[in-house]
Amino acid sequence: MTTSYLKKILTSRVYDLAVETPLELAPTLSDRTGNRIYLKREDMQSVFSFKLRGAYNKMAQLTPAQLRRGVICASAGNHAQGVALSAKTLGCRAVIVMPTTTPALKIEAVRARGGEVVLSGESYSDAYQHALHLEKKEKLTFVHPFDDPEVIAGQGTIAMEILRQHAGPIHAVFVAIGGGGLIGGIGAYIKAVRPDIKVIGVQTTDSDAMARSLKAGRRVVLSDVGLFSDGTAVKQVGEETFRLAKQVVDEVLLVDTDDVCTAIKDVFTDTRSILEPAGALAVAGAKAYIARAAKARQPVRDQTLVAIACGANMNFDRLRFVAERAEVGEAHEAVFAVTIPEERGSFKRFCQLVGARAVTEFNYRISDDKEAHVFVGLQVADRDEPEKISKLFKKQGFKTIDLTQDELAKLHIRHLVGGKSAHAGNEILYRFEFPERPGALMRFLDSMAPNWNISLFHYRSQGGDVGRVLVGLQVPKQEMKAFRAFLATLGYRAWDESENPAYKLFL
Repeated sequence: MTTSYLKKILTSRVYDLAVETPLELAPTLSDRTGNRIYLKREDMQSVFSFKLRGAYNKMAQLTPAQLRRGVICASAGNHAQGVALSAKTLGCRAVIVMPTTTPALKIEAVRARGGEVVLSGESYSDAYQHALHLEKKEKLTFVHPFDDPEVIAGQGTIAMEILRQHAGPIHAVFVAIGGGGLIGGIGAYIKAVRPDIKVIGVQTTDSDAMARSLKAGRRVVLSDVGLFSDGTAVKQVGEETFRLAKQVVDEVLLVDTDDVCTAIKDVFTDTRSILEPAGALAVAGAKAYIARAAKARQPVRDQTLVAIACGANMNFDRLRFVAERAEVGEAHEAVFAVTIPEERGSFKRFCQLVGARAVTEFNYRISDDKEAHVFVGLQVADRDEPEKISKLFKKQGFKTIDLTQDELAKLHIRHLVGGKSAHAGNEILYRFEFPERPGALMRFLDSMAPNWNISLFHYRSQGGDVGRVLVGLQVPKQEMKAFRAFLATLGYRAWDESENPAYKLFL
């Protein structure tokens, strides 16, 4: 199969519109990891992502009759812009079906490139179904974002450029995976030409459809996906891309939100460019690969690694969240809950223990006449230091909980420390992801039973497709079955945080 794709890639028509992007060394990141890490700068395409290659290659090979009728796709992001610009170049009509939840910035970007935007449904799946309906009704040609041989071949030209730009040894190429079109094309070319090079996919822990599918030996459908890396938030990989991945992908690594935020910062440090989360996945994967090898005492040193910087369509409002989480992700910040006896001199003694360390967060509220709870963030040098600090505090008699990896603490508690309320009896605490669209809160409230009381509510905008919401609810014990049914029908991702120690200490 890789041989047939080799011919497709070599004859792809991408350079009428796409450009050959540079392969740049990331000097700071390379020095820090002891390897040579190169970035393939697909963020420098005119639509700021690689998607242009596959879309144009597919459309450039349509018949004159097909072009006269026009094309259609379903997308809320980079693929939509690639199809719109390709259609404008080829002089054909492009209908782009986007969910009603799509940010105005992305809608305007598609319209600016000549695309006819149709808003339908609240999710990509809804938009996709409507696009299939319009395809038949108006006799348009569907341009799939990943599960099409011509689209896959177009993306494969990236690998052709990499091997031409770097003729020397390459240990591994790291590629973000959503539906699998990018890694399918890149992997097919590399394994046909230089099979010694490892092809390593990277996914987020909450959008790992390809990793699960490869492990199961069949295409797995995820019930939901995390939307921080919205460019790779795919519930099911393609049929063709899965067949290809089984042949050309050596392994798939999983990284979390903090890893991705740190990778965005790493690329900014070296290039002064800001990648979107999906665009930085490959960089996060390369770092995870090196760290895993070091932990296993089989270090990867002095090797050439290539990471595909595949997109830079970042929402500006999301930068605050990225900057905050990057500190934790690169092990520069540790977060603790410390209990201090309410006695003369104890607070001063605690501050003396903190010493010369830079404090990133300090929240204090008296609890009762015996003890107080402090939420403190400290700058640290590495991932091992939080444990050492925690032991130091405990040794000096301060009860301490390390919250560095606690999502509730990182997302909400640090902005919400305020003490307990005598009126919050029988409270349960849930962390939700609400869709960032008008009416999401009202849907939540309307679905609740009228006798359930909201005792706490915290929301903080992070510029993403979902809002992170913390809700305290007073639900009678005899109605917990109805509450669980409410969660199931609501359709929002939810986590029970009622037993979280940070909640018990601070809220």
